Amino acid sequence: MQWRGPNRDGRLAWLPDKLPNKSEPVWESVLTAPGLGGVAATSEYVLVSDRELNDTVDVFRCLKAADGKEVWAHRTPAIGNLDYGNSPRATPLISDDRAYLLGAFGDLACVEIGTGKSVWALNVRDEFDATDERKWGVCDSPLIVDGKLIVTPGGKDAALVALDPKTGKPVWKAPGKPTGYGSFIAARLGGVLQIVGHDAETLGGWDAKTGTRLWTVKPERRGDFNVPTPIVVGDKLFVTTENNGARLFAFKADGVIDPKPVATSKKLAPDTHTPVIAGSRVFGVWNRLYCLNLNGLKELYDESTTAFSGYCAAVATDSRVLVVPRSGELILLDATTDEYTELGRLAAFGKDEKGVYAHPAFVGTRVYIRGNSSVRCLELS
Repeated sequence: MQWRGPNRDGRLAWLPDKLPNKSEPVWESVLTAPGLGGVAATSEYVLVSDRELNDTVDVFRCLKAADGKEVWAHRTPAIGNLDYGNSPRATPLISDDRAYLLGAFGDLACVEIGTGKSVWALNVRDEFDATDERKWGVCDSPLIVDGKLIVTPGGKDAALVALDPKTGKPVWKAPGKPTGYGSFIAARLGGVLQIVGHDAETLGGWDAKTGTRLWTVKPERRGDFNVPTPIVVGDKLFVTTENNGARLFAFKADGVIDPKPVATSKKLAPDTHTPVIAGSRVFGVWNRLYCLNLNGLKELYDESTTAFSGYCAAVATDSRVLVVPRSGELILLDATTDEYTELGRLAAFGKDEKGVYAHPAFVGTRVYIRGNSSVRCLELS
């Protein structure tokens, strides 16, 4: 598993028809520091990032999905000072029998998922000569496509790099500009398998086989943080940033994007939150929750409940949307109605919890959610 699920779109196979008013955690595992990086989980393991030794060491903990007991912990010295703390931002990537762990200072490790044994390790910024100042650190979650592990050092000669997942050795390097703060995706668009995401200033697509940059879109307004993840919608691409709003792009037959959006919305313009698609609708949060019609990105309704005033994570099926604000409260919505309709709220933590920034992981009917001081498993069935 990985950031926002198998396709990085926040889509789930199942969400409940309603939420219980109260639910005791199946288990809880205590952590040593607040964290921003998302949780990754399978039916057997749960991976969560942490910090130790007076905020100088990255720790990735592997817990048993059944009971939350620690299987192993992987530690890497990582000293520095970043805005919003020094904890890892990237969600671990679990692929086959290995896990790929990336810290905010660029330390990347490949370990055996069952034992935590290190297979290889490197620092992506040092290895590929990235020299830009990263006030929020390395944020993008590693991606596997076409048998290659994709990372984005942002070096002049290695803006994007494809590594051999087994050895960590470079397969190709793509020159370019410093990277943004968002995660990349892989998709076949316009008939071409490509890697899509933001550098510090533009949106782009890179050929997955060679690393050749296929296209570039320069936004109308400069200065985006470029955090939200692009979303593939059929044969189109949905993108949103804080200065340029939401945009829906089409592609030409050669895999090159049409730089003129087929639809736009200035209202939905989150700086860090990534929206979700539910059926023919877009649900996203920017100071309030917006529901847009995917065809034309016209607003159907909005809701200004306090929970939606700050950062939120979101997942969806065709008929349900589940939003998780910083309080850790799970808010279930009916995605099919023409007005805001809640189907229940469930508090994952106590009333004083205000630090849920890590994206939860969902496996079957369970959710694994990280707060300021612990990770909890909740049963939603």
